[in-house]
Amino acid sequence: MVLIQGVRILAIGGAVGLVGAFLLTRLLTSLVYGISTTDPVTFIGVPMILGAVALLANYVPALQATRIDPMKALRVE
Repeated sequence: MVLIQGVRILAIGGAVGLVGAFLLTRLLTSLVYGISTTDPVTFIGVPMILGAVALLANYVPALQATRIDPMKALRVE
């Protein structure tokens, strides 16, 4: 459950970020040298790296959540 919620947020944020980055490429044309502003390696590589980091950041709490006894968690609440 924890991992699914994190992946959902990751997908929404990634989609919004990619669309926003693609729309802002004209503003970045004067700032980027040596590559085009719509470089496919950049548009694919950076989200994949950020996605891997986000999945790892979600996996650690999900792994900890699986180690908790449900009865102990219910008693605390």
